[in-house]
Amino acid sequence: MEIPVMITVGLVVALVIKTCLFQVFSIPSGSMENTLQVGDRVAVNKLAPIFGWEPKEGEPVVFRDPGGWLPPSPPAANPVSGAVGSTLSFLGLLPPKDDNYLVKRVIATAGETVRCSGSTLTVDGRTVDEPYLHAGDDSCSGLDFGPVTVPAGHVWVEGDHRSDSADSRYHRDGPGGGAVPVSDVVGPATAVVWPLGHLDWFGWTGR
Repeated sequence: MEIPVMITVGLVVALVIKTCLFQVFSIPSGSMENTLQVGDRVAVNKLAPIFGWEPKEGEPVVFRDPGGWLPPSPPAANPVSGAVGSTLSFLGLLPPKDDNYLVKRVIATAGETVRCSGSTLTVDGRTVDEPYLHAGDDSCSGLDFGPVTVPAGHVWVEGDHRSDSADSRYHRDGPGGGAVPVSDVVGPATAVVWPLGHLDWFGWTGR
């Protein structure tokens, strides 16, 4: 009798943590290397927005696909494993099943003007120092753009592996001119929680 009760309590606690505190997301691509690796599990602090946090320059954030950034997720090959995976995802024990979330770094916020030319990225005319860039990349990585002014209620995001990231730069013809609505941002990436060999802590509001 005790084991079913313990399992039930554990599942309820996991659901509460996922709903109110932290949610785990999977890194599907190399667009944030070397900060985040393919297959990393990243915990997002869902309390931060509740207590007034807003995305700031330099912070890695998780956000829902604002539309057309990701291809449709393939259906599960096995209905049983698909149902189990969906349940575990709902409880927060696995990343979201629909996998329509992305992780990028905030480069600029509402009202700021972004531009990239040659190898120099500027925000409101100020050169952005980017020590987190993937080795061999520069800030523009062959794609000049701008000036682009970030609309109200949006953020401009780019991957750390700039030459392998289909980010705001590649969606300038879409809604928001490539910027992501803040309403689609789940929260700041707080920590890498898996695998054990790549544990990392970014702080409660990212870094």
